[in-house]
Amino acid sequence: MSPHSALDVVAATDTQAATFVDRLSLNGVAARRSKAPAVSTGLATYASSDMFKSPGHGKPKAKRWDQILTQESHSREFSSLKAASQLLKTPGLISLGGGLPSSTVFPFESLQVKVPKPPHFSEPETKDSGLLVQAGKHDAAEGKSLYDIHIAFNYGQATGSAQLLRFVTEHTEIVHHPPYQDWQWTLNVGSTAAFEMALRTFCTRGDYLMTEEYSFCTALETASPLGVRCLGIKMDEEGLLPSHMDDLLTNWSVSERGAKKPFLLYTVPTGQNPTGATQSAQRRRELYAVAQKHDLYILEDEPYYFLQMQPYTGPNAPDVPPPSSHDAFLEALVPSLLSMDTDGRVMRMDSFSKVIAPGMRTGWITASAQIVERIVRHAEVTTQMPSGLSQLVLFKLLDETWGHAGYLDWLIWMRLEYTRKRDNIVIACERFLPREVASWVAPEAGMFHWIKVDWRKHPLIRRGEEVRLLELEEKIWRAGVDSGVLTAKGSWFRAEGDGGEDMFFRTTFAAAGEKDVMEAVERFGKGLRVEFGLLEQNGEVNGEVNGHKY
Repeated sequence: MSPHSALDVVAATDTQAATFVDRLSLNGVAARRSKAPAVSTGLATYASSDMFKSPGHGKPKAKRWDQILTQESHSREFSSLKAASQLLKTPGLISLGGGLPSSTVFPFESLQVKVPKPPHFSEPETKDSGLLVQAGKHDAAEGKSLYDIHIAFNYGQATGSAQLLRFVTEHTEIVHHPPYQDWQWTLNVGSTAAFEMALRTFCTRGDYLMTEEYSFCTALETASPLGVRCLGIKMDEEGLLPSHMDDLLTNWSVSERGAKKPFLLYTVPTGQNPTGATQSAQRRRELYAVAQKHDLYILEDEPYYFLQMQPYTGPNAPDVPPPSSHDAFLEALVPSLLSMDTDGRVMRMDSFSKVIAPGMRTGWITASAQIVERIVRHAEVTTQMPSGLSQLVLFKLLDETWGHAGYLDWLIWMRLEYTRKRDNIVIACERFLPREVASWVAPEAGMFHWIKVDWRKHPLIRRGEEVRLLELEEKIWRAGVDSGVLTAKGSWFRAEGDGGEDMFFRTTFAAAGEKDVMEAVERFGKGLRVEFGLLEQNGEVNGEVNGHKY
């Protein structure tokens, strides 16, 4: 598949959005670009996703959210210097007003990276036949590219560069096609930073943030110092239970809770961290309906969205055939909350961390224009802008080398790679973990495998001794460490900070090799057997699992 090329290098002066026909497809990208404003190659020039997206004729406009914005958010004004930089696109203008250094003092003349050539994405294939991609200091002025070191390594806008804005705007429409008019998006330095900004945009001290009863511990640790209390919503195999959230909100008592009714939900719908649960399309529709009923705002955190996998079929069953085309791949994805959001009540957080590399520190949010504008004002005086080096590398890879088709090819390859990794750890659990006390569900997406341990069967409990769940969790976790395997305690992820009623351990199958995963799960299984007294007197494992005696 030939890479996409887009070397339409011009000095842009028009920032008005063109009129486009919904819905954008891969085949429609070239026509869309021919009608869109040209990408400016000036320094720190203003750019917005509105320049590159369809106007959404016939779609509703987003609700206003003034009533939930904090005083801090309301008080944010334009950055004077960032606002003045919008004039830099003016032909003939000589700028003495900004603090941009000259690229003549940048100690970089060129940058070269070797990247996979679709569809040969594996590390050995890239080493043997990868493409050398180069960026020079003055490629834009020389007509070689839209983006170069001179532009990328200088100061830029908090929204990110127009070059990358264009690609991700198109990607958002191809994948999600938001169903309201005035959506926008902006780059950021990763979803953790975006989440912290969102909390300061919406929450004041004492407010409740609803989330899954087991939630991303860094999110919980971000909320706590801001005085935001987390309220855990019960979960099942599909993740968050909208019925429980509805019940909590319907029966909310301000006097009993000492706080106003919650209005903000943080959720990881796909490959949830830590449980690995994935909300079905129907579950997401039910969640959105509850959000409409109680006028909630949703923070949709989706770093694992494109790590959706093939169905698990077992160790001896044939694999499910991979998606046969780009359209088949897109149709196989569970619809996002953003794609259902007719009200503009979802702020979706995306990231390149899991699908390209976490060290890029580049992500983006998609939300209504009102919310994006408030987040951009915040970023202008904090993170300033995503790394120019990262933006340049991503542009050269995604736009100039792969194009949208090549990027989807990469995501399909990632789907199959993670399917293989997931299958390996599930097979290891089936082979090595004692079913008497351990249970699990094969994850459909993400990087995590969530193992439930029936702590009530522990010998101390059976002997009638009084022992707390957290004490036993520490004991079992330490037994694993002593056996040579590190897992993550489920209590680390409890939204409300208690131990809960059940015991879980999170395992990660993303990084370790297949043999190491097998060895680690075997060690964890041996630790469980020791702790739960599932060993015969001669020290051998009592029982036989899937034909393997231990």
